[in-house]
Amino acid sequence: MLDLNTKFGRLVKRRLKNEQEIWLTTVDKNGIPQLRPVWFFWDGETFLLYSQTTAHKLKHIARNPNVVLHFNSNNDDGGVVVFHGTATVDPDAPAPTKHKSYFRKYKQGIQNIQMTPEQFDASFSTALRVTPTKMRGW
Repeated sequence: MLDLNTKFGRLVKRRLKNEQEIWLTTVDKNGIPQLRPVWFFWDGETFLLYSQTTAHKLKHIARNPNVVLHFNSNNDDGGVVVFHGTATVDPDAPAPTKHKSYFRKYKQGIQNIQMTPEQFDASFSTALRVTPTKMRGW
């Protein structure tokens, strides 16, 4: 469990609520880190992400579930925040637009990429849960 009650933790908590993207790092079959921005929802304990079923990140996670997540950083938003964790496919998660909080957060983004909710659910049908084990930053 992450301690979000410290001074740094409170900054992180604000960002977990307000940030739209987080960078997910997985490791490919050659041991090379692969970074990509993803949409996410923080439920207080885990990160919920949705993926296309053919995405390489799913193959990477199947081989090595250890991942890193981090926010974009600048001097105005609390600096650098890095989460280490483990990722798993969550077959019990609802479809993205059926998860009320996730859909509320990304409804405009889905419209911006010119997808209907039904198209988004069909395209991003694999749910991932990342359980953070460590948080660091400055």
